[in-house]
Amino acid sequence: MPSHLLQVFQAYADAWNRHDAAAIVATFLEGGTYADPTTNGPLTGETIGAYAESLWAAFPDLSFEMLSSLENGDGLLSAEWLMKGTNTGSMSGLPPTGKSISVRGADFVLVEDGKIRSVQGYFDPGEVPRSLGLDIIVQPVAIGPFEFGTSTRVSSGSKAVPGAFSITLFEARSEEEKAAILESGKKIAQEMLSIPGFISFVGATVGNRMMTITAWDRPDSTSPLMKSGEHRVAVDRYFRSELGGRGGATGIWIPGRLNTRRVRCNACSKMAPVSAPEEKCSCGAVLPDPLAYW
Repeated sequence: MPSHLLQVFQAYADAWNRHDAAAIVATFLEGGTYADPTTNGPLTGETIGAYAESLWAAFPDLSFEMLSSLENGDGLLSAEWLMKGTNTGSMSGLPPTGKSISVRGADFVLVEDGKIRSVQGYFDPGEVPRSLGLDIIVQPVAIGPFEFGTSTRVSSGSKAVPGAFSITLFEARSEEEKAAILESGKKIAQEMLSIPGFISFVGATVGNRMMTITAWDRPDSTSPLMKSGEHRVAVDRYFRSELGGRGGATGIWIPGRLNTRRVRCNACSKMAPVSAPEEKCSCGAVLPDPLAYW
């Protein structure tokens, strides 16, 4: 017959596998905590259930196989597990990848009075994104005058010469506000893909500083953004001081000078202007497609 500690832990593990958030929370003492490498500190109460539900949303078939367990005395139990699931739901706002994960980890569980006082989980936090084909970026925040961050590009596939660039600049006041701005930016980028004249978009985040630069075929192509959709909502929130921290800047920039685009001939390795006659190199070979300006 399983020991009392194992019974408590098994009830907790079964609730995870049943996808029953309320049952998970019920296995904890009042004020009991859960933490793992992805939670940014201990969770307690209903936030434990909400965390579990976020995992099930991303991996609707998520399951845990218990590989081993050991009672360590003084109410402490350690358990090794194997987590499996298929990413068929959105995770961190990203579209589902359809890929599967198989991650090994361990929990250290403290039990008091028949309930869980704490769970401290350990696993490789990079294993899930690696399994899903996502980049893991490790870099310094800053070195001297250089600051580092991340960037995103969205392109319509157009190779048109830009007639205008729209630029926005914000500074977030918190990680929560940064996440809200990023989520709004994703929606705006998706909307821009359907706007005639949109060429491409690049968004960059360095610390709390956030910037977007969007290429358009001409200045007035940006006008649909101001009439409706997520961009209109974001502008309203900015002027209500809900987004944008210390302030920001927006504007339309007109190119002053764009040099001739060139491509390297695959046949002779010479650089040739994109506007070459009949799009052929002087050697007679057909030139490859040019890079987009942005």
